[in-house]
Amino acid sequence: MAAPSQQPQPQPQPAPSQAPPPGPPLTLQAGPGQQPQLQAQAAAQAQAQAQAAAAAAQAQDFDPVQRYKMLIPQLKESLQNLMKIAAQNLVQNTNIDNGQKSNDGVVQRFDKSLEEFYALCDQLELCLRLAYECLSQSFDSTKHSPNLVPTATKPDAVQTESLPYTQYLSMIKSQISCAKDIHNALLECSNKITGKIPAQGGP
Repeated sequence: MAAPSQQPQPQPQPAPSQAPPPGPPLTLQAGPGQQPQLQAQAAAQAQAQAQAAAAAAQAQDFDPVQRYKMLIPQLKESLQNLMKIAAQNLVQNTNIDNGQKSNDGVVQRFDKSLEEFYALCDQLELCLRLAYECLSQSFDSTKHSPNLVPTATKPDAVQTESLPYTQYLSMIKSQISCAKDIHNALLECSNKITGKIPAQGGP
């Protein structure tokens, strides 16, 4: 018998290169060395914001007008609370006088709320006094030194409302003499109060 003819088997062809499936975009993550830097930057920003907020609050505390505006709503709320507590105490005392039991429970003390109200009133009074003193100092400064001395060398740039240097010197001399008179008067008054006699000068 003749051997069966062997047919050549087809050789496997290489598969075409396939592109990787589209996936989500790659995000660059901070390495272990960059994480402390990012944390330090975030901490620095938070600290700067906290300092800015503290500076703003401090400026509001120093400004009597802003402090007054902040205390007005608190005063209104304290007054409403005071009237409410006074009404509750009045109802409870009336029920006790009539021999009835009150089921309202514990009523807040009237003297505590009244003390809080008076404390806010005192703070408002201090703010108003401070604002008045600041306004008085501003008026006195404008009155005694209304204009500045010109610093420009060109005559065209000199302001017409500014003081000449000679008048400025005379004004400063008068202020110095006034300050010396006040100092001498206070010193003489303190010597009279303490009973000290100033030493007599030589001939």
